[in-house]
Parts: sequence; C-alpha cells; structure tokens
Amino acid sequence: MAILSRRRDLEGRKILVTAGPTVEDIDPVRYISNRSSGKMGYALAEAARRRGAQVTLVSGPTELQFPNAIHVRTTEEMRRAVIDHAADADVVIKAAAPLDYRPKSVAAQKIKKKTVDLMLELEPTVDILKELGSSKNGKILVGFAAETENHIQNGLEKLKGKNLDLIVVNPASGPDSAFDSDMNHAIIIDASGQTEEIPIVTKHVMADKILDRVVQLLK
Repeated sequence: MAILSRRRDLEGRKILVTAGPTVEDIDPVRYISNRSSGKMGYALAEAARRRGAQVTLVSGPTELQFPNAIHVRTTEEMRRAVIDHAADADVVIKAAAPLDYRPKSVAAQKIKKKTVDLMLELEPTVDILKELGSSKNGKILVGFAAETENHIQNGLEKLKGKNLDLIVVNPASGPDSAFDSDMNHAIIIDASGQTEEIPIVTKHVMADKILDRVVQLLK
C-alpha cells in the first residue's frame, strides 16, 4: 500500500462515489433493502482521495465511515443527492445498490399478522444511473452490476443501455459473492466491449484497479 499511497494521478479531479444499499419502508417498523455492505464504494472513495481526488461520497445506510459523507436512506434521497453533486464532477462511480422497486404505498400503522396471504404491491424506483447517462456532459460514468448469471451479456446490456464508460460486473451468488465480504472479483467492461477479469482480491485492491481504468479514460 505504500507504493499506492504515493500515486497522485487524480490530483485536482472531482469524483462522486455512491455506496451501500437504499431502504424503502413498508410500514413504521418494517422495510425492504438488500445485502449491499457499502464496502466497495467506501474503498473506492478512500482510494480516490488517497490518489489526490476531491471526493464526494453519497452513502446509503451502513456502519462505515468516511469524512463528510452524505448519508441517505431511500432511493429518491440518493437520487437527489447524486443529481445535486454530479454537475461539477469529472467522474461518477455508482457503486451503490439502490433498490429497483419500492412499496407502492406505505402503511401508516404497523401491519398486523392477520393473514399469511399478505400481498406487497411494488412499483419501480427511478433509475439513477440511466438518468446520469442521459446527460453525461463529458464526465466519466462508471456503473456496477451484481449478476447471478450471464455476467458479460448482462453487463454489456447495462453498459450500453445506460451510456456508461465502464461497468464492473460482480457475482451476486455462490461462495464468491461480493456481498458481505472484504474480497471481490469482477469483470470490467469498457464502452468498446473489451473485458478485463480481475481475480479475487481485497476490495481496496479492486478499488485501485478500477481507478487505474478511470485514469486511462481521463487521459
């Protein structure tokens, strides 16, 4: 890490990173979320700051710490924070895992256990990454995809559909899942469709490998 700490190849760059899950309420005591720990996003924020960048971190609920992080809870709160801070960013790295769906209505009182046939009606949340991709204005946009199958195909579809410069595809199931772990392995895909497979490494090492690719794009 001593060698990495001397790199200042992001000096003067503004980088926006998102991390962690989002939460959507069902009633006053229950909510839906996902397994994202936020560790990858926080590792990226730390590595970018170490390499000289001015970093803004927007984080969903997590126990991790980063100076002056902007803490949000719901997907819409994350969207507003990202849009507010993306305008002057050179790079946006969307490592967060915001929920794709939320309850269509939130009960004002705790839902009592009266029947086993309770139905929870969901509606789509806003697609933050797609919104960013529709108005990039020259910034570098990096997305993540947690996939359980067809990793490269699904990653390419997301990269093209959301106008990304890079996408990092992680396994979301099995013993090598990136969830709840300090380790990660991934396939990085660029806009031309070229792939780079990163074997299992710590998320801090993965963060620098991703930032290496960002530096190449900035040049």
